[in-house]
Amino acid sequence: MRVIDSKRNIKLILSYDGTDFCGWQRQGTLQAKDRTVQGTIEAALKKIHKEDIALNGAGRTDTGVHAAAQTANFHTGIESMQSHNFVKALNSILPMDIKILHAGEVKSDFHARFNAKSRTYRYYFINKKDVYPWEERYALALKRNVDIALLNSYARLLRGEMDFSVFAMSEDKEKSTFRYISNAVFFMENDKIIFEITANAFMRKMVRSIAGTFIDFEAKGYKSEYLMEVLASGDRSLAGPTAPPQGLFLWKVDYN
Repeated sequence: MRVIDSKRNIKLILSYDGTDFCGWQRQGTLQAKDRTVQGTIEAALKKIHKEDIALNGAGRTDTGVHAAAQTANFHTGIESMQSHNFVKALNSILPMDIKILHAGEVKSDFHARFNAKSRTYRYYFINKKDVYPWEERYALALKRNVDIALLNSYARLLRGEMDFSVFAMSEDKEKSTFRYISNAVFFMENDKIIFEITANAFMRKMVRSIAGTFIDFEAKGYKSEYLMEVLASGDRSLAGPTAPPQGLFLWKVDYN
């Protein structure tokens, strides 16, 4: 493979099991044993390119969070490899808990994070008495009857642009807590309850905060009017607990 000066921009769609990763983002303070998705893929890209290659991700998933279809991009000076062959090349190096699904060449100014128009996440709950141990690796087991209609009365209150400071973490350094949510809904899929939410962007742990709050409020029988008061207050202490990471999936990223 011949490396040239002009850089091609390669867009990846990938999936990963986040259980054994310290999140997406590479961080200089991490120890060698602390794996990140970005760092692992960049190490594979370095083996192919024989030099450091920076990888941009559409979303910075936290420790233990999974992705069904994360989007990323990198610039390459390799001219001879067709873009789709990066799928096979990377998957031959990457560990089993990361899988490249698609690779294609895009315009030079495309950026996986900054060009994304919306991101969709799904949080999975298991709604049955007897739960297999491997199911709890990818969902939160409730082991009780759940009122889907009540949960959806909460979800409907989120749609549109509003201040979501009530779901912000104290360590979050985002300048604005306003986000635009285009869709939020709960639905059943076999023995799973799925919370799906789409927004232009999310704050750190925001989806898990919403999911945990809604399940907590539903268990206590709170009406949607109470949630309206909590949203208006902006007080995180009035919301419910943050749901654990294993049930959360970055489901897709849209660029249209």
